[in-house]
Amino acid sequence: MKKQGKVLSIFILTFLLSFQAIAQLQSPDDFLGYELGERWTPHHNVLNYVKHVAEESDYVTIHSYGKTFQQRELVYLIITSPDNHENIEEIRLNNLRLTGLESGNPTEYQKAIVWLSYNIHGNETSSSEAAMRTLHELVRPDHAEPKEWLENTVVIMDPMLNPDGRERYVNWFNQMLGVEVNPKPDAREHHEPWPGGRSNHYLFDLNRDWAWQVQKESQYRYKVYRQWFPHVHVDYHEQNYNAPYYFAPAAEPFHKAITDWQREFQTTIGENHMRYFDEENWLYFTRERFDLFYPSYGDTWPTFHGSIGMTYEMPGHSMAGLAIQKREGDILTLRQRLLQHHTTGMSTVEITSIHADRLIEEFRQFFEQSQYDPDSRYKTFVVNADNNPDKIYNLLSDLDRLKIKYGRAGVPASASGFDFSTGETGNVSFGEEDIIISAYQPQGNLVRVFFEPDPELTDSLTYDITSWEAHYRYGLDGYALERRFDPAGEVSASDFRNFEVSGPEEPYAYIVRWRSMDDARFLAQITSEGVKSRFSTVDFEIEGEEYERGTLIITRNNNPHIEDRFDEIIRDAAREHSRLLHGTSGGYVASGSDFGSANVRYIEKPEVAVLIGEGTASLNAGEIWHFFDYQLGYPATMLHTTYLMDADLGNYNVLVLPSGNYVNILTDEAIEKISAWTRDGGTLITFGQANSILASRDGFQIRQKMAETGEEEPTFDQLLEPYDERTRRTVSTRTPGSVFKVTLDNTHPLAYGYDEHYFSLKSDASAYYYLDSGVNVGTAREDAHRSGFAGYRAKEQLEHSLSFGVQQHGSGQVVYLTDNPLFRGFWKNGKLIVANAVFFKGN
Repeated sequence: MKKQGKVLSIFILTFLLSFQAIAQLQSPDDFLGYELGERWTPHHNVLNYVKHVAEESDYVTIHSYGKTFQQRELVYLIITSPDNHENIEEIRLNNLRLTGLESGNPTEYQKAIVWLSYNIHGNETSSSEAAMRTLHELVRPDHAEPKEWLENTVVIMDPMLNPDGRERYVNWFNQMLGVEVNPKPDAREHHEPWPGGRSNHYLFDLNRDWAWQVQKESQYRYKVYRQWFPHVHVDYHEQNYNAPYYFAPAAEPFHKAITDWQREFQTTIGENHMRYFDEENWLYFTRERFDLFYPSYGDTWPTFHGSIGMTYEMPGHSMAGLAIQKREGDILTLRQRLLQHHTTGMSTVEITSIHADRLIEEFRQFFEQSQYDPDSRYKTFVVNADNNPDKIYNLLSDLDRLKIKYGRAGVPASASGFDFSTGETGNVSFGEEDIIISAYQPQGNLVRVFFEPDPELTDSLTYDITSWEAHYRYGLDGYALERRFDPAGEVSASDFRNFEVSGPEEPYAYIVRWRSMDDARFLAQITSEGVKSRFSTVDFEIEGEEYERGTLIITRNNNPHIEDRFDEIIRDAAREHSRLLHGTSGGYVASGSDFGSANVRYIEKPEVAVLIGEGTASLNAGEIWHFFDYQLGYPATMLHTTYLMDADLGNYNVLVLPSGNYVNILTDEAIEKISAWTRDGGTLITFGQANSILASRDGFQIRQKMAETGEEEPTFDQLLEPYDERTRRTVSTRTPGSVFKVTLDNTHPLAYGYDEHYFSLKSDASAYYYLDSGVNVGTAREDAHRSGFAGYRAKEQLEHSLSFGVQQHGSGQVVYLTDNPLFRGFWKNGKLIVANAVFFKGN
C-alpha cells in the first residue's frame, strides 16, 4: 500500500505540474484574444507572444539579434528539450566541429538542427501567423509527440524576418478593410499600392540578399546562422492565390555543387508532407518552377552551407488578404493558409527527428568532402596582388565574413587555367604575393559557387540570374586553376588598408587618387562638410609621382571659408576611409596640367533628387536610395513621382530617374519639364527602362534596338511544333542575368577609375544603339558575352549596344545607364560609375 500511495502521489504531482504548465502557457488564440487567421497579428504582438512562450516554457529560449531600419526587433527562438537546453552550447560547438570550422572533436551531444524562417517577404503574411501556432504546438505540455522529436532535434525559429515590409502591408490592409472582409478579387483590399509590402525599408528583396548581405537584416541574420549551420532550413513564402501549395523536391536546374544526398532528402521531406496533404485532400505540386541555382535564396544559400535548403510556397500573397475567391469559386482564407504552413512546419521537424542520425552523418560528410576531395573542375582561384587594394580589401573582408580561408601563394608557379580578364584558358603564371583561395577547405562549396567562371546550367528555364562570379563583381584580375595550390603565406584584409599623409603640414593642395568607391566616399564626406574640390581631366606628374585622370585636387585657395578646419576635415576623412593623402607644396606639375588649368575642373556640390514612387520600379528605386544613404554616404532628396510637376527642380543640379514604366507620370508635359531643366544645366541620370521612355523623344539621343524578326519563313516542322516546346524556343531571346564584357572609354569622366574593360551584369536583353553624337562611354561589342545564360538571339541583340553613354543637352547632360550598376547592391565594381555620374558630370 505504501508503494501504491507513493506512485499515486507522483502521478498527482505530475498531473498538477502539467495542469499548472498548461494554465500558464497560453495558446496564440487565448493570448491574443482572437483566433489565428481572423485578423493579422502585428509585429509587436507576434513578439509579445513568442516572448510569452519563452517565459512560460522550459523548451524555449528567445534571443534578439538586431533591429530593422525602422527599429523593430529581430528575434530567433531555440526550441528543444530542457536537457538539450542545459547542453545547448556544447551541441552548437559540436555541430561546428563537424564542419571543420571549429577546432576539436565532437562529443556525444550531437543533435539534428532545423531552422524555420518566416515572412521574409512582408506581404506574404500567413507564415508569421503559422509560426505562432507551430511554436505552441511543439511545446504545449499536453502534446507528447513533439516532445519526442525535440529530444534529438533543435529547432531554431525566426518568426518574422522582414517586419518593416510586413507592417507596411498590414497597416495598409487594415485601412482598406470595411465592416466585412470582401473576397471579390476586384475589391481594393486585394490591390496594395506602390511599393507593396514585399520588400524591406529600403525596398530590397531580402530573399535575393542571403548571400550578398547588403541589407542589415541579412547581415544580422548571417551572424547567427554561421553560429549554428543547421542541417535543414525552410524558407516560407506565398505565391499566386490560385496556385496549389508547393514544397520540395525542387525543380531543375540544380546547381552542380548540390550533393546527391541533398537531392535525396528533399524528396524524403516532400513525401512526409504528402502524407498529411493527401489525408486532408489538399492540392500541392513539386519539382516545378522553383529551382536551386541562384545562390542568394533562402533555400540555395543554406544548401551551399551543407543544409537541406527548401522553399515552401503557400497560395495567397498580397492579393489574398484575409479571404479571396479563387478561380474555381472556393474561398481561400488566412486560416487555411496558416494551417498548411503550420502542417509543413510540423512535418519538417518530425521527419528531421526520424532521420536525425543520418542527417548529422551526411552533414559531416558534406564538409569532409569539401575539405579533402572537392567535386569541382577548378581547385584553386587566384587574385592578383597588383589589383586595386580597395577591391582586394572588399573581397577579403567578405571572405572573412563567410569563413572562407585564403593566403599568399608564397612561391611563384604556373598552371593551366582560366584567365578572368581575357576569358581564355591556357597556361597562366602567378607570383608569390598573389592571393590563393583553395577549394580544399570546409567552405569549399561556397568557394566553388562564388568563383567558378561559368556555372553549368542544366536547364535554361531558370528563375533568376545565372552569373555572379567574384572577380567580375569586385573588378579583379586573376585565374581559375584546375590544379590544387595551397596558400603558403599569410595575408589579411587589413594589409590592403593604409592611411598615410605625406607632404608639408599645411600644403598648397591635397591629392587623392580616384580608383574606387572608397575614394568616392571620401569625396562625399568632405563635400558634405563644406569642402570644395577639383578633379584632373588629364594624367599628370608632380613631386616625382604620377597620377591618373580623375585624381582629386583639394586646394587651400578654394576653401577660405573653412580655413581653420580645412586640414582637420581632409585628414579626418582620409583616416576614416584609409586614404593615401599627399600634400603638395605648390600647384606646378612636371607634366600634365597645373592646378589652375581649365583641365582641373571645379566640382560643383551635387544637389541630388531621385524620383521615387508610383511608376518607378521599386527595387531599382530602393537600390538608388540605399546607395546614397549607405554606400556613398551622400544626401539625396527622394522626390515622390506624384509631386514631380509641383516640385521646383531648380533646387537640384542632379536628377536620377530609376527604371520604371512611369505610367501617367512621365507625360509629355513632365518630360518637357525635365528636358528644360537639363538644358538649363542639370545632369539627368537615367536607369534601365527609363531610357526606353526617353528613346526617340525630342532632344534625347537614346534609341532602343528592336529584336530582329527578319528570319526565313518558318518550316512546316516549326509551324507544327508542340505547344509545350514553344516556351523553350522563346529562351533564345532572353538573358535572365549574365555577364558581358563592356569596353570603356576611360578618358571620359564617367569611366574614371576604371581600366579599359568592365564586366557588366545584364539582367535582360534590352539593347540600345550607340549614341550618334554623344559619348559612347561603355559598349558591348562582338563576342561580349562572358558568363551565365544568354540565348543566341539575345547575344546577337546585345552585340554593338550601349551600356553607358553621355550626351550634351543644352547646357546640361544626360547620363544613360542602360545596364544597372547598382543591381541588388552586390555588383560592387559598378558603383563607381554612379558616383562618377553624380560628382563629375556637369562639372
